[in-house]
Amino acid sequence: MTSRRTLRALLVVHLVSAPFVVASPSAAFAADAPSSPMKEAGKHFQRGVSLYTEADYRAALVEFKRAYEIAPNAAVLYNIGQTHYQLQNYAAALSTLERYLTEAGAAAPHRAEVEQTMETLKARVGKVEVTTNLPDCEITIDDELVGKTPLAQPVLVSIGRRKVTAMHDGRPPETRFVEVAAGDTVKMALNLTEPERGGQPVGPTSVPSTTTPVQSGPSTTLLTAGWITTGVLGAGAITMGVLALSASSDLKNAHGTYPTNHDDLSKKASRVTTFSAIADVAGVAAIVVGGVTLYFTLSRSRTGDVKVGVAPRGVSLQGTF
Repeated sequence: MTSRRTLRALLVVHLVSAPFVVASPSAAFAADAPSSPMKEAGKHFQRGVSLYTEADYRAALVEFKRAYEIAPNAAVLYNIGQTHYQLQNYAAALSTLERYLTEAGAAAPHRAEVEQTMETLKARVGKVEVTTNLPDCEITIDDELVGKTPLAQPVLVSIGRRKVTAMHDGRPPETRFVEVAAGDTVKMALNLTEPERGGQPVGPTSVPSTTTPVQSGPSTTLLTAGWITTGVLGAGAITMGVLALSASSDLKNAHGTYPTNHDDLSKKASRVTTFSAIADVAGVAAIVVGGVTLYFTLSRSRTGDVKVGVAPRGVSLQGTF
């Protein structure tokens, strides 16, 4: 912790003093032309200094990187490495400070402090060795691209829980999470599956049937005719029953009349018998036809939601036929 605080203090001093103040205009980012790349890099660098002192490390990192892209300078690598350290990206900090010592050479400022920081960082990193079942897979760690498979060597990562993703054209990406401890080299084998076909997973799928189910038994027309016939027979049975009751009443009255006419009594009795017989036959026929029609209607019901109930004046039937 002391080393980190010391280097943070040294970084602030270094940011203020280098490369602009200490270095000569020709050796640093200064230039005579206001629009020169060196001048533009200097603006990004100074903006990074301000953001760093305000503890906005992510924004400072962006500015320092942009300055180095425009005009590479070893001093900026020092700043980038220390900013990574503040963001707890220990692997990036270690790699960047190693580059700083390499590019700055033996005369690198604060070499001793940087080497001490690197020793601390080495205890906070591990490695992930990634292999895939396909070549040329893009590998990202914590959403940062690290290369394509086969990777030349294990990837240096910060300790902790890391997100590893493999991507390949035409295949769904494969993502795994891994926990890396200090000094570990964790091996990961990522298998990218076959692509889906037509937006559906590979494998047998059920296809909805568009064929209308075949229904057995009489057609709807015959069932309708059956219900009409049942109604007609039922109505006929009731009508004949009423006529039979009326004829029976007439016959009873004729029996009470004096003098009695034998031929008239015979006719009235014959009418009673005829009407009663017709009513009986129509009633039985209505029951038979109605029962058969009801049976086939229930068997053809598509939803099965058919209700039969007794109403005050007859039988009620509800449902989809």
